[in-house]
Amino acid sequence: MTFLSNLRRWPQASLQRRLLLFVVLPMLLLVGLAIRFGLALTSELVSNSMRTDLELIGRAIRVPISDALLQQDLVAINAHLESVFTIGRVYGASVYNTDGRLVAATGVTERDLSDSELASEVVRTGLQQDGYHSVSGQSLFSHFLPVIDRSGQIHGLLQISRKGSDFEQSLDRMSTLAWMSWVALALLSLLIMWRGHQRAIGQPVHQLVDSMRKVAAGNSKHRASLEGPAELAEVAAGLNQMLDDMAVAQSQLQSQQAEQQRMQQQLKKQETMAAIGQVVSGVAHELGAPLSVIDGRAQRLLRLQQDEDSQRQLEAIRGQVQRLSRMVKQLQAFAHTPVASWQTISLPELLQQALTSISFELQPGDAEPRLLTPCPALVLTLDPARLELALVNGLRNAVQAARSEVLIQVISDPHSLTILIEDDGPGLPTGQAAADVMQPFVSTKPQGQGTGLGLAIVQQILQEHQGSVQLSNKTQPNQEVTGCRLSLTLPFATMKEPQP
Repeated sequence: MTFLSNLRRWPQASLQRRLLLFVVLPMLLLVGLAIRFGLALTSELVSNSMRTDLELIGRAIRVPISDALLQQDLVAINAHLESVFTIGRVYGASVYNTDGRLVAATGVTERDLSDSELASEVVRTGLQQDGYHSVSGQSLFSHFLPVIDRSGQIHGLLQISRKGSDFEQSLDRMSTLAWMSWVALALLSLLIMWRGHQRAIGQPVHQLVDSMRKVAAGNSKHRASLEGPAELAEVAAGLNQMLDDMAVAQSQLQSQQAEQQRMQQQLKKQETMAAIGQVVSGVAHELGAPLSVIDGRAQRLLRLQQDEDSQRQLEAIRGQVQRLSRMVKQLQAFAHTPVASWQTISLPELLQQALTSISFELQPGDAEPRLLTPCPALVLTLDPARLELALVNGLRNAVQAARSEVLIQVISDPHSLTILIEDDGPGLPTGQAAADVMQPFVSTKPQGQGTGLGLAIVQQILQEHQGSVQLSNKTQPNQEVTGCRLSLTLPFATMKEPQP
């Protein structure tokens, strides 16, 4: 089936067609011409051989026949003529006088050679002659020799004949064998060409084309096999290199598109945050002055009022005003411009300032933050006020979520500094991602108890210092949540030098 299918597809197989037209057919044509010239040469050689055989037979009996002819001994002549049949395949032998009249004969022969040009030529010149002629409807090849006496005079003519068909049949058999061999050689050459093409060229070409079709169908990860001739292997290697380059270019393009989308999203987010910051800044500014007036009036009334109920009500008013003031400060911190004041400060001093600031907000029963390990004596270059604000907001969230403790741990390596703030509260709400919790105005506290800006401010300040923030749950080996962990990481390598 494979051979038949390939044969049906043969007209489209241009490479096979070219091999046949420009290699196999010229080779077969040369072989055919060689056979043709070989047969012609063989025919000439066979004719010469036959002529030589007859000449040798004639020379062997010419002398005794000449003596017998001079003595008119017909018995001896016939005996010598019959002896030629034991030497070779002779079909006739005869002796004629110089006039062409038959003297003695055996086998197939002619009775009269008076009209034969060959006989006349032999008698006239004394040279032997030969040629084809027909006797009784049968083609004969005859060799004529002059019968010469001892004095050198021609006194007779000797004719020895063989069938012409003997040579024709031999040549026909030889020609048939030669052309049959040529046909067998042609078929064998075609088979060798087809099989050799399939093994050496056809199969690798089909594999290469199949690889191209797979790539064209969308399988960009497919690679062509490097088997086969060196030229096809080089083409396959070039195809694979092109596919690799395309894959790299496509990967780079996808990376560029992803980076462009990320930058567009970041730009959009920055534009949104800038707009929010403008609104928040305006609102905080407008709320700040009235809250200061309300707090001042409440303090004055508190000094004037002596009854406990009035003082309690005024203290409640002041408490709400302070709560609103903290919210205004958070709004102002969120809308604050990026870091502009870089200073050198020791890490223990920075942590102590943050702990002191948060201590003023602690209520009875709140967990007091404490260092789990001694703080390393590191000197940092940063904006102390902004980073203290980040630490205070992180500690405030931990205190509000903690049940009994808030732990601080400092971890440093040659590349970065990490401050861990851990609490033993309920952890992040189920199904809520840490990235969502750190978005502005997203709060896990009950409504009215938080602005949702604490972690957003922490993230904003750390980004201004080329740092990062991570929020995650603390879990036990049994996956039980035991609290929340806030990780603040500052890179040493990206810290700016103090500005004059």
